[in-house]
Amino acid sequence: MPNSTPNKNSTGALEVGNPLSVPKHFATAGAVVNFRDSWRIFRVVTEMVEGYQFLSELTKEVIIFGSARLPGNNKYYKVAEDLGRLLGKNGFTTVTGGGPGIMEAANKGAFEVGGESVGLNIQLPMEQRINAYVKKAVGFYYFFTRKVMLTSSGNAFVFFPGGYGTLDEFFEVVDYMELGFMDKAPVVLVGKEFWEPIVNFLRTNAMDEVHSISSDEMENWHIVESAEEAFKFIKDVPDRPNVCDGDPGNPLCQEGTTDWRIFRIMAELVEGFEFLTTLEHDVTMLGTKSCLPGSKYYNSAYEVGKLLGANNHTIITGGGPGIMEAANKGAFEVGARSVGITMKYHGRERINNFVTQSKEFFFPFIRKLIITAPSEAFVFFPGGFGTLHQLFELLTLQETKKMELVPILLYGAEYWKPLVDIIHSLNINFKTISAPDELLLRIVDKPEEVIQQIKK
Repeated sequence: MPNSTPNKNSTGALEVGNPLSVPKHFATAGAVVNFRDSWRIFRVVTEMVEGYQFLSELTKEVIIFGSARLPGNNKYYKVAEDLGRLLGKNGFTTVTGGGPGIMEAANKGAFEVGGESVGLNIQLPMEQRINAYVKKAVGFYYFFTRKVMLTSSGNAFVFFPGGYGTLDEFFEVVDYMELGFMDKAPVVLVGKEFWEPIVNFLRTNAMDEVHSISSDEMENWHIVESAEEAFKFIKDVPDRPNVCDGDPGNPLCQEGTTDWRIFRIMAELVEGFEFLTTLEHDVTMLGTKSCLPGSKYYNSAYEVGKLLGANNHTIITGGGPGIMEAANKGAFEVGARSVGITMKYHGRERINNFVTQSKEFFFPFIRKLIITAPSEAFVFFPGGFGTLHQLFELLTLQETKKMELVPILLYGAEYWKPLVDIIHSLNINFKTISAPDELLLRIVDKPEEVIQQIKK
């Protein structure tokens, strides 16, 4: 059994945007972490309170996502501008990330016709300014609080071509809809040349090959080319109850009041990150719960978990069935620490029998934050919306320098090669990522290759 004593001298992998600054250790060697004394917890809660209060003032919100890198002469910039104009003329609130590119275009269109133009901005080390066409704005330091706000109150979601961040937001929205954490709403995908290869990958690989998603989950998706086409799927959508009107007792919407939810958020953050400090040499393995024992990828995940465990690694999974169970089983059988970071899914998902330590979360955004906190490596097996959501969140954090580089490994060339080709096209054809961004992930096909890549 590996030593379970926290490694107090390791600097770990630094995630600048993490609410606790570093998930395991301070950057100064030898410093002992005491998360219960951290002011950062209060900063997170403050961002949640301010964000929800800000959203409570908005109505008929349409959330628009897309690349910050697309210039004003790009065809999608013009489509986003036209859509913002249509939304503004028809009484909708245009909500974006508040930055340049597609976000600026949508805000500009709404602004120029006197419509509501809103930006939920993120503070990045090297980019992201609030564009000149935002009338109302609120800023966030932490990615995860900003994304909670962007997905909380939308009556419709429009995705333009983008990079890792856009795909992270897309898969978060469809993942939460699939799990029932968000109500169903129109998902409009602008640009057939961009979105059709992604949808084809999901249908062929995720749905047909590993059965990690169903066709029902795509029923509210609409691929369009123009602002007019996009607006057809938005114009008759009823306004959702305000995020605070729908939950009048929500303390995050009421000045001067507190209840158990605020303290629960704080407690989950503290307990989650303190739990991570007890782990060392951890590798996080993610993938679909749909893989059955004896299937190809189940067997591979088992072998990888077993091999990593035999090499003194702690295995972290989401604690459920399928790939998670296989990885935990492999680690368990060689006496390694086998960890599950689980979510309360109203009885829909069980903790597998091979987890020796677990941590359960009530809030999905906190569980996601904890499970994607830096390990020594991340190994992604075939999966659906949740797996892809976690993959692109990690890529976004690394690309934006919110997280130091750790290996991101895609297991199974047959499954992942089409997605890697799509990512290549983001650089070559769409210019929404750069060449170095492609190098943030790599494909492996054998358990031994996982060990080799981690040792590098």
